[in-house]
Amino acid sequence: MSATYGIDVIDYSERMKKILIIDGNPDKESLCAVLAESYAAGATSTGNEVNLLHLGELKFSPVLQYGYRKRTDMEPDLEHALQLLFDADHIVVVYPIWWATEPALLKGFVDRVFLPGKVFRDKPNSPFPEKLLTGKTARLIVTMDAPVWYNLLAYRDAGIVAFKTGILKFCGVKPVRVTKFGQVKYTSEAKRKQWIEKARQLGEAAM
Repeated sequence: MSATYGIDVIDYSERMKKILIIDGNPDKESLCAVLAESYAAGATSTGNEVNLLHLGELKFSPVLQYGYRKRTDMEPDLEHALQLLFDADHIVVVYPIWWATEPALLKGFVDRVFLPGKVFRDKPNSPFPEKLLTGKTARLIVTMDAPVWYNLLAYRDAGIVAFKTGILKFCGVKPVRVTKFGQVKYTSEAKRKQWIEKARQLGEAAM
């Protein structure tokens, strides 16, 4: 913070981050879309460089057609997303829990973009990969119709753990923090506004 003509001026440049927000709900009118946009607004307001991807708007096949046997060429939207992923200091993924895990579109995005040689690389004579996203941090913002406690007790947060550890941390992203909003179907408008405000505050803090 510096003073100019007696007025305190906040310099955000020292803490500015490049932030990539991924809305993993196919429906752009969903609560997830609103949460993603609220986070983006908060992050932008404090001087961060923000890119927001609504996966439902991208043009790509979510199917890794040949598995890892043969390369499937990336569509331009995926090439752009991969570049944003590498440019980002902080990655935010907003998605609903469907059948205890993420929507098929988000899983397909991961299958198509988080590829060997792109976000991790095999090391000779080692069972552990070289992590190519090291130095980045992330936050998952997850919604669900079940109570948060039920998803934890009944499923051990399986879909969240898989995304946090099996995908992001596997590629070197850490820490990965998680924000959960439960019982979406049954919450009041006032409660949802609290969640949206929470997302905005997280964006302001760029965390």
